[in-house]
Amino acid sequence: MARVRTLLRRRAGALAAVTAALALAVPAAGPPAAASGLPRGHDVSSHQKHVGWQAARNSGARFAYVKATEATSYRNPYFAEQYNGSRAAGLVRGAYHFALPDSSSGTAQARYFVRNGGGWRADGWTLPPALDVEYNPYSRKRKCYGLTKKQMVRWIRSFSDEVRNETGRRPVIYTTTQWWKLCTGNSGAFSSSNPLWIAGHGASGPGPLPGGWQFWTFWQHATDGALPGDQDLFNGSTGRLRTFARG
Repeated sequence: MARVRTLLRRRAGALAAVTAALALAVPAAGPPAAASGLPRGHDVSSHQKHVGWQAARNSGARFAYVKATEATSYRNPYFAEQYNGSRAAGLVRGAYHFALPDSSSGTAQARYFVRNGGGWRADGWTLPPALDVEYNPYSRKRKCYGLTKKQMVRWIRSFSDEVRNETGRRPVIYTTTQWWKLCTGNSGAFSSSNPLWIAGHGASGPGPLPGGWQFWTFWQHATDGALPGDQDLFNGSTGRLRTFARG
């Protein structure tokens, strides 16, 4: 996210869902050209530094996710500027956390995230917190961070539970189908509780969804485009985006 997530990703770049999300989701759309009526958004991190939010709004952005934290030791130094700037420009915005499941527990990382920008309130402008869980950017050999499939599912569950306890919302889960199959065994444990943010780049659509999800809520379809950072779509109308934000 905020840069293409590969095994060489740098630190700087580092649904059947809840009932409300189910009511808001629509069947998976086609390619961005065919889904041009869906609200456009983007996700950014410290790599983008000083984002021109009003220009992004004028270029069609309606929502944004901003990287807040990674593990329990990193906070995006541009977070406040990016998070507040996107709201000031009229975007619905939320925060995301990049998971390093081999560094500390899901509970500990969730607490760090919430205390450093990953909160939520039902104001219609704040998207639910998001968990970015994917290939290990720091080790090619430890794609799943050294965890077994069951351990990974437990880690994600502990993160999700703690975010729910602290904010009242289950986090959106950002992942790829390939990683989810490899590292969770394609677990369906979250398909009825957590909205899906699927990454599928350069494709005519997001492709098969992982883990029992029948709908995607967000689709990251490209790593560059008209908006700063990665390019995203919301699976619904702008009004439904605001309703989803309110919870």
